[in-house]
Amino acid sequence: MGTRPGRASRLWSVSDWDIADIPDQSGRTFIVTGANSGLGAVTARALAGAGAQVVMACRDEVKARAVADTIGERAQVRRLDLADLDSVREFAESVGPTDVLINNAGVMALPLRRTAQGFEMQVGTNHLGHFALAGLLLDKISDRIVTVSSGAHLIGRIDLTDLNWEHRRYARWKAYGQAKLANLMFARELQRRLSAHGSSKISVAAHPGYAATDLQFHTESLISVIMPLGNRILAQSAEMGALPSLYAATADGVEPGGFYGPDRLGGLRGHPALSSSSAASKDEVSSRRLWDLSEQLTKVTYHFG
Repeated sequence: MGTRPGRASRLWSVSDWDIADIPDQSGRTFIVTGANSGLGAVTARALAGAGAQVVMACRDEVKARAVADTIGERAQVRRLDLADLDSVREFAESVGPTDVLINNAGVMALPLRRTAQGFEMQVGTNHLGHFALAGLLLDKISDRIVTVSSGAHLIGRIDLTDLNWEHRRYARWKAYGQAKLANLMFARELQRRLSAHGSSKISVAAHPGYAATDLQFHTESLISVIMPLGNRILAQSAEMGALPSLYAATADGVEPGGFYGPDRLGGLRGHPALSSSSAASKDEVSSRRLWDLSEQLTKVTYHFG
């Protein structure tokens, strides 16, 4: 327990941490993928408000610039399409040193589609695109890589023989669960490898709980009709949903390889706290195999030297 800067009379713990508790980020640079809306926009705005320079890495540059205009001079927009590894490489080559990468962008429960390289769209965008991005930027990152997963990882199963749904009958929610499980497995495996090489960089995972964002309205299914009711009853705001990522990206004492999410209603709502996760997310053998497959598919090899 201790006192918060600016709130000297109040005791606090991780469980009531909020945007006002972000430490001063002056002189630091953050890359936030998918910062043109939802959790990413909230994250970019909060970091800039704490003094950081924020690179908004987005596919939709028009929407991103509209958000950047509300933030001001601390925000800059760069094009990044995670569903195209050529775009990922171009982006990685275009940016300079950065302190923190936040792998926030994602798609959810889409009909079967393929990325530019032929990957199933959800695992290709959410996992493989971010895997390639972090690997290409690793030498430029000085502090942390934060990867946003989801409570939906609990329904996920990694099929290493058919990661891209070329032989199985496609199921959009199972594909989403696989992609978000892959996010969490990647974050933890990256930390194991950083630790093994004596690196001071850390990898952390986070999830937003049930937050009301635009993501839920792009599934092209009945769920996009039902979601507004669920949002009114259960969902927390995007501002609350972004807190675990912001905590993981900025707070002192973050646990390397940790998984942070909301602390109430089984992780659906609340303030940041360490979150439980599935046994599959802790399977080190499968995580190593997923890592090897991801390097093979993306043709990005991590160098920890």
